[in-house]
Amino acid sequence: MGAGAPAREHRCRHPDPAVVTGRAMAAAWVLLALLGWPAAVTVAAVARDSLLNICMDAKHHKTEPGPEGQLYGQCALWKENACCTANTSLEAHQDQSYLYNFNWDHCGAMPEKCKRHFIQDTCLYECSPNLGPWIDQTDTSWRKERILHVPLCREDCEQWWEDCRDAVTCKVNWHKGWNWTTGHNQCPQGAMCQKFQYVFPTAADLCEQIWSHSYRYTPHHRGSGRCIQMWFDPAQGNPNAAVARYYARGATAAPPSPLLPVLLALLPPTLLALL
Repeated sequence: MGAGAPAREHRCRHPDPAVVTGRAMAAAWVLLALLGWPAAVTVAAVARDSLLNICMDAKHHKTEPGPEGQLYGQCALWKENACCTANTSLEAHQDQSYLYNFNWDHCGAMPEKCKRHFIQDTCLYECSPNLGPWIDQTDTSWRKERILHVPLCREDCEQWWEDCRDAVTCKVNWHKGWNWTTGHNQCPQGAMCQKFQYVFPTAADLCEQIWSHSYRYTPHHRGSGRCIQMWFDPAQGNPNAAVARYYARGATAAPPSPLLPVLLALLPPTLLALL
C-alpha cells in the first residue's frame, strides 16, 4: 500500500437480526416436526390396533372375542376366537330364530343350498372378530354399531347368487320395510314374490343391496389378502385377520415418511447448525 493511499477500514459485519430470527423460527418448526413424528406414528399405531380383534356393539355380540369350543355347525369356523356364543351359533341355523325373528321362507320355502349362504352370512356377522375396519355407528333400538362396505371375496358373492338365483323373495333391502304385525317379517302389502335373479340381477346387487350395503362386492379372490372370506378352512387359520390388518393399516396410515428428510435436505448448512 502506498504512503498516500487511504487506509481501508476493516469492519466486522454482524448478521441481520431479522434473518437470524427467521432462520431460528424455521429451525424451530423443523425441530417440532421431528419431535412430533414419533408421536404421530404412535397414535396411528394405536388407532390401527383398536380396529383389530374386536366385537361390534350389537344385539347378540360378546363384549370381546375369545375361544368358543362348542360353536354349532357352520359357525364352528370361528370357534378359536369368536364374538358369538354357542347359543347364538345354534340359533343362527334355525328358521325364525329368536335372534331377529326373521323368516327366510317369506315367499315359500328357501332351498337349502341357498339358505346355507344366509346361515354363513349370519355366522360371519355374529362371530367374526375381524370386521373392525368396517364397523360404523348406527342409531337403532337394537344395536349401536353395524358393518358397512365389508369387501367380500368375489367367489363368496358369486356362489351365493348362483345358489340362490331360483329362490324367491319380495324385497331388495331386507333390513327394512317388512310387515312385522305377526312378530315375524312378512312381505309388505302389494310386494310381489320373484326369483332372486330378477330381484338381484347380478352377484354384486345381491351382496351389496340385501343388507343396506353391509357388504361390498370386490374383484379380489379368496386367498388374496384383500377381501373377507365368508367361507374358509379353519385348519389353515382364519385368513380374515390378515385382511383386517391390511385395511386397518390403510385407514390409519401416518403421513409419508420421506417428508422430513426432504425438508432437511433443503435447509442450508448454516440453518442446520441451529437445530
